[in-house]
Amino acid sequence: MRVITLGAEDDFDGWRDAVRGLVLDHVPPELVVWQVGDGPGELFVGTAPAQPPIAGAFSVPRPFIDLARNAILHSDRERFALLHALLARLRDQPKLMDDQADPLVRKLEGFAKAVRRDIHKMRAFVRFREMQDDGGTRYVAWFEPEFHIARANAAFFVNRFATMRWSILTPDITIHWDGKRLTEGPGATKADAPHGDPVEAVWKTYYASIFNPARVKVRAMLKEMPRKYWKNMPETALVPGLIASAQARESEMVATAKAKPGGNIEAAWAALREEAMGCTRCHLYKHATQTVFGEGPVDAEIMFVGEQPGDQEDLSGHPFVGPAGQMFDRALAEAGVDRARVYVTNAVKHFKYELRGKRRIHAKPDAGEITACRWWIDQELALVKPKMTVALGATAARSLFGKTMTISHERGRVLELPDGGAAWITVHPSYLLRLPDEAARREEYAKFVADLRAAAAAA
Repeated sequence: MRVITLGAEDDFDGWRDAVRGLVLDHVPPELVVWQVGDGPGELFVGTAPAQPPIAGAFSVPRPFIDLARNAILHSDRERFALLHALLARLRDQPKLMDDQADPLVRKLEGFAKAVRRDIHKMRAFVRFREMQDDGGTRYVAWFEPEFHIARANAAFFVNRFATMRWSILTPDITIHWDGKRLTEGPGATKADAPHGDPVEAVWKTYYASIFNPARVKVRAMLKEMPRKYWKNMPETALVPGLIASAQARESEMVATAKAKPGGNIEAAWAALREEAMGCTRCHLYKHATQTVFGEGPVDAEIMFVGEQPGDQEDLSGHPFVGPAGQMFDRALAEAGVDRARVYVTNAVKHFKYELRGKRRIHAKPDAGEITACRWWIDQELALVKPKMTVALGATAARSLFGKTMTISHERGRVLELPDGGAAWITVHPSYLLRLPDEAARREEYAKFVADLRAAAAAA
């Protein structure tokens, strides 16, 4: 058993030098213990010089070096051993880095992706506050990274704030720039950082004045701002109240548009849709490509509510355009319903999926996700005010009625929604696609067309 001690949690150079010898000596990764000792006391800004490949062994692919530089900054204790294992396999499998289905490659790529995201968050959400020390004005920021990225990010802040004297405090290390030299010190606590300065009040005033939740750019910024960073950013103290007031204004706009003769319903719907583009009511927005809002005339007599966007809907931004949507269109045509005259939407506005290789496989929304999205459905119903709302599947029915509804028991009759509107429950067209038996598929499709025809007649 060999024990390798690295200088710090982010000691890529030390790991690279050690693993070179281990691979040359054919030491199996399972016979190596990696541990971390005390790190250096000074930082050197810039990129370390390129190192030659492992002499006498094999050429190390550039993608592996790039992967290792990021993955080593992760906090998983097994990262050094996992990278050693991957490097050892590359001797016999030089194309292994191209196999994104390999579990080890995928795991380490996940580490690297998480680290890159954390680096971006630090650059976006560090907020300096002014203070005075023996050297004059110094700007100090407190930040809590998820991974060991502080040293790796130092050059960015030196280049961005080269003329300032500044310090970034983190729980693991502190980084200090005096205008000429970058140094580091031991970790700090939030109490070591200043809590406010005169500039902060000016910044809050400015932020409140430019804040408009209906603007996609601002909403996108909030979407990318995890709540864990809010406590360190002065402007985020304003966000909950600003969002609440914006939603209240939108609800009032919807109500006014419906109540007043000549009310601009189209403008109210457009504002609602734009607001939904930045929705962060549940975690699904983090992995989906975009919000997929409802579409159709705002004076439609029939509203169809599905479950959630699928893969193609997520990419295109339009509801019911994938295989299930194509079957839905065909059934509507056979039922004598003009798709152009109906409003179609989903109970959940973001695509929920599981990644299998490169494929995104649909995953059923849970009760919390359905409830979080109910606000949008309520607003769509208030604007469109359809004569008939058709729930396509159990998820849509749960969203509309606020409870579990059994399709087999409720199907085939007009129901009353909690707000008093009329509703009809049938299956989702994707159900028909999943039926393995051709005869059963034809029978169920005929029932589905009959449901659409009866719902339209009831409207």
